[in-house]
Amino acid sequence: MTVAHPITWRQRLEAYYYLCRFDKPIGTELVFWPTMWALWIANQGTPQLSILIPMILGTIFMRAAGCAINDFADRKVDGAVERTKSRPLATGVISAKEAIYVFLFLVLASACTLFFLPIETFYWSFGALALAFIYPFMKRYTNLPQVFLGAAFSWSIPMAYTAVGQTPDLTCWLLYFGNLAWTVAYDTQYAITDREYDLKIGVKSTAILFGKYDIEIISVLQVFSLILIGSALYIENLFFPFGLIALFVVAIDFIYQWSKTRHRDPQWCFWAFRHNRWVGLLIFCGIFMALVL
Repeated sequence: MTVAHPITWRQRLEAYYYLCRFDKPIGTELVFWPTMWALWIANQGTPQLSILIPMILGTIFMRAAGCAINDFADRKVDGAVERTKSRPLATGVISAKEAIYVFLFLVLASACTLFFLPIETFYWSFGALALAFIYPFMKRYTNLPQVFLGAAFSWSIPMAYTAVGQTPDLTCWLLYFGNLAWTVAYDTQYAITDREYDLKIGVKSTAILFGKYDIEIISVLQVFSLILIGSALYIENLFFPFGLIALFVVAIDFIYQWSKTRHRDPQWCFWAFRHNRWVGLLIFCGIFMALVL
């Protein structure tokens, strides 16, 4: 559907706001908390504001940029999916060219934050840009787009290490792959909500790939993420007692998610996806307490 009459500049700004998903901060939260894990661990405590603020802003800008390029990639199929048919590109409120301009503007804004960080962080940022750009198109070619999303959402972890002057080490990569596994798990929950539509329009996902074993594989990925993140905390002497307590509570939460999603009700799967915002926060609380007490 296309817009029948010109829109005002206020309506256009509102459309950009929704394009960037600023009305739905869950995606930003899911990137934000792992970034905080890495910053606090790499710095062995609270980082300086001169590092913390650019990293937070970069997280916000790049997540918004990812949403803009995602909607550009999905502009011809979002209208066929109940959950996404009201997005600005799907309704024709803004054009595909405008979405590209928004993406480029946000990438530039994110790049500006790098002037306040070490040059190594700038080099690593090219990986973040590449992953943010290619992820939305992967659902056309592979049943593993969630793995690419996990790689993109986790890239801020090694960037956080370089931001505080550290070289990504074993702990960093345990956090990275632990977060990647967790991301694939919660994004598969998200994909289950759209599986019926994705099958009709030919979009691929892990929810389709995993089939009848989807909930079980999600649980395996969640356990794997706990093992990897727990190993990282153990190496850094952050496991006992606060890291262990945090991961134990997260494990209980994962069981709770399983109890709500085991019948594959799309509404409960979407609820579980959103509920993962607490997982990142809980792990950060464990890290924070272990470092300050």
